[in-house]
Amino acid sequence: QVQLVESGGGLVQAGGSLRLSCAASGRIFNIDAMGWYRQAPGKQRELVASITSGGSTSYTDSVKGRFTISRDNAKKTVSLQMNSLESEDTAVYYCNAQLLGGTFPYAYSDYWGQGTQVTVSS
Repeated sequence: QVQLVESGGGLVQAGGSLRLSCAASGRIFNIDAMGWYRQAPGKQRELVASITSGGSTSYTDSVKGRFTISRDNAKKTVSLQMNSLESEDTAVYYCNAQLLGGTFPYAYSDYWGQGTQVTVSS
């Protein structure tokens, strides 16, 4: 079994900061890319930031310069540091990982966290 557990969400004032964390556990042989998605009410889920196994990062335009994604391969974690938060950042944030593991037959698949609410008040 594979599980992604997220933490760090909450309520913050505009201009403030939050740090989201996601830890992967279970039968995992390798983790390729990891990322953070978000979904606001009435909107489609969008990719916020991603990071490859080698540490190459990418961000959606709306968060560039404000958010930073990082990972710790030894701990099997990925984090999202969110600074200068805006009301438009309010959404449920989901951790995603492309990994080899789970149950037999083993194959690379997408796994998702349960989501954590981020609410930015203005």
